[in-house]
Amino acid sequence: MENWNIHDAEKLYRINDWGNGYFHISETGEVEVRLKDKSPQSSISLLSIAKGLQERGLKLPVLLRFSNILDDRIQHINESFLHAIQDAGYQGTYRGVYPIKVNQQQQVVEEICKYGQQYHHGLETGSKAELIIALAHIDDPEAYIICNGYKDEEYIDLALKGLQLGINTVLVVEMPGEVGIILQRSRALGIKPNIGLRMKPSTMASGHWTDSGGDRSVFGLNTTQVIQVVDRLRKENMLDCLKLLHYHLGSQIPNIHDIRVGATEAARFYAGLVQEGAPMGLLDIGGGLAIDYDGSHSNSPNSRNYTTKEYCDDVVEEIMTICKEEKISHPTIISESGRALVSYYSVLLMNILDTNVFWDGKNGEEVVYDQMLMPALENLLYVRTMLNEKNAQECLNDLNYYREEIRNKFLYGKVNMRERAAAEHVYWSIVAEIQQKYGDIHAAEIQKLEHQLSDIYYGNFSLFQSLPDVWAIDQLFPIMPIHRLETKPDRKAVLSDITCDSEGKIDKFITAKGVSDTLALHTPKEDEDYILGVFLVGAYQETLGDLHNLLGDTNVVSITYEDGNFSLHNELEGDTVADVLSYVEYEPKRLETMIRTKAEKAVQEGRITVQERRRIISAYTAGLRGYTYYETDQEE
Repeated sequence: MENWNIHDAEKLYRINDWGNGYFHISETGEVEVRLKDKSPQSSISLLSIAKGLQERGLKLPVLLRFSNILDDRIQHINESFLHAIQDAGYQGTYRGVYPIKVNQQQQVVEEICKYGQQYHHGLETGSKAELIIALAHIDDPEAYIICNGYKDEEYIDLALKGLQLGINTVLVVEMPGEVGIILQRSRALGIKPNIGLRMKPSTMASGHWTDSGGDRSVFGLNTTQVIQVVDRLRKENMLDCLKLLHYHLGSQIPNIHDIRVGATEAARFYAGLVQEGAPMGLLDIGGGLAIDYDGSHSNSPNSRNYTTKEYCDDVVEEIMTICKEEKISHPTIISESGRALVSYYSVLLMNILDTNVFWDGKNGEEVVYDQMLMPALENLLYVRTMLNEKNAQECLNDLNYYREEIRNKFLYGKVNMRERAAAEHVYWSIVAEIQQKYGDIHAAEIQKLEHQLSDIYYGNFSLFQSLPDVWAIDQLFPIMPIHRLETKPDRKAVLSDITCDSEGKIDKFITAKGVSDTLALHTPKEDEDYILGVFLVGAYQETLGDLHNLLGDTNVVSITYEDGNFSLHNELEGDTVADVLSYVEYEPKRLETMIRTKAEKAVQEGRITVQERRRIISAYTAGLRGYTYYETDQEE
């Protein structure tokens, strides 16, 4: 404990590996975020933000959005491509488009358009609603709106009318049947479309989203279908409308080899379309630029084995090589990076409400047992006398056997409840001793003991609302305390949310040892909140969240650093109980009326007084107005 310092905390939670320079630990042991120029002067403590919000009446949990990080990410990706183009002597340019589906929140889209304007950064849409958003927000004739997804006539009409407004919309054909509808509506409106084709790459990337590529991918045209579309456009005298080739290998591609192979295959298709007589000019490489969530710099699904610079250099090089070989002009490269733009942008802060300490560290030798209990404990206590490093695994096996024997005797009435409780206490005290003394032994059962002995920390959040990818695809997000890091954590724990669902837990964490079943945490103090931060949650988590147990959106605050000062803006209060009830078709006013009727009936029957009726209705209506999460410091 005396030798612990913040450098040990940095190693334990690997903040310097996954933080990408945006997050660090201060000398006072608090996690700070660095904004814009990443100098010490631009750092602010997450704890001070949390306290400031609470003083303003905004309770935890809260989602923080750091506008300057988003600005920096847009600049980083655009500048990386521009430098790669310049260094290679590439004759085309680069245009980024943000996939709205990654995070559709109004603040996010508005800030992307604001910060991306200098780079002509556009938007990608996958539905009619997203296209409605994009058409309203893009006001730049050099930016693109890439129209993906299923397209009915109304979707196509909106994209075509966007062209009349001077917006570069491109209708990407993802299914053969879309071609006829696009041609029909373009003739009806008298507007020539910009058409793109989405190819099915044979390349299948590693990671969580391997189904985006390959012959069985849901979207895109195979080689035969691409030729059929080209022939139809030529027959309809519309081949001059074919401007773009699009492909998508998947999200969060961890291995740079897959990216290179995919770019090569796409460039071959692009060259083939040029040779067929299409004007082309745009090559959309889709998404896939990964985030290093665990800081391992590897090709694991939660990491990546390349830098952004290497990604851009390799894409530019592969496309340029094919174009030179085929003697065709270099296309404008479009990418649909979403995760790489917004992941760092958001941090979820939660307070720990309670803990369930599975074992407090006391061993059974300190407890004097009633002699009446000793027959049930005799075999277990004997194992303790025999325990040493050489036979630790054997002793653990014996403990499991004797505990099972006692449990069976309890079922048949041969051991009473007090005897069983004492036996369980002795069992866990010896197990804790084995883990403490011999936990480094490479035996599978002993390696599991740390998790079996870990505490449960109950966080004020809903996994299904704020971190759905943890539940759905075993996504890892960096999680750590945002304060008290100048002292050594003294507990090992797993996290549980406040839903009444056994799956609402997190038991995989990023640590110095890699992925661990437990997280090192401090014992919470009675007089202060113990606050954890979940980092890199800006992509998908807000839009995929559900209303499990009717826990709604959290409070949200945006933070901007400018001219040496931090400012809070766009404070959005999270869902109230009335809000989430209305989402599932309840009418809060009708519910209130139903309670008033019940309360009046209780008055008439003499079960409550008029004053009690008023208090009941007041509590009910206050509950409707309240935050869906656990509220502390309730006002009287």
